Amino acid sequence: MAATHEEQIKPAAPFAGFTQDDFDVFAVDGLEPRMSLLIERIRPKLFELGDRLAPVLSELCGETMYPHVAKHARRTINPPNDTWVAYAPNKRGYKAYPHFQIGLFGSHVFVQFAIIYESDLKSVFAEHALGQLDDILAEIPAHYVWSGDHMVPGGDLHGDLGEEGLKALLTRLKKVKASEALCGIILDRQDPLLADGEAFVTKAVETFRTVLPLYKMSW
Repeated sequence: MAATHEEQIKPAAPFAGFTQDDFDVFAVDGLEPRMSLLIERIRPKLFELGDRLAPVLSELCGETMYPHVAKHARRTINPPNDTWVAYAPNKRGYKAYPHFQIGLFGSHVFVQFAIIYESDLKSVFAEHALGQLDDILAEIPAHYVWSGDHMVPGGDLHGDLGEEGLKALLTRLKKVKASEALCGIILDRQDPLLADGEAFVTKAVETFRTVLPLYKMSW
């Protein structure tokens, strides 16, 4: 008998969650000092979340989803302002594909669906999403956040964006090469849920389920 989502996300050891020390990494000056702490404190948690949730996403998506932890390998001067694990249907990379992300800035954790500027499927997603705009407006919770740039923290609440705002974001995604679309939740660094690792994992899976229709519109 196939395992349920709840059974799949039960680990050998519980996820520890995020601490204030994790967020403080992004206040450290200098590329090497910040990267050193990021690798020591945060990256092991992202690898754990990657291995933990890839099987759940694989079942949800109906295809094998591979975790990719950000390496920040191209940086030579400026330290990263955020870091993440992405899940995509390709073992070698994720940027060219619609994908899911869990990551953090110094101010918050994000859990979201993303289709970024490297993907040739942006116009496909935009066309399908514009055609199903009423469904998206009704099914995405008001507190979820939309963004048009993965490098900028935050975004617009779904409840505030409304039909015209969402239509504008999707139309730009269709027409502008450098455009992006991301949708999911933001959890402030002080949110007590982040310190409860297992509660956070449950929230992440719930969020992935909610944005799954967006992922399926991308093909």
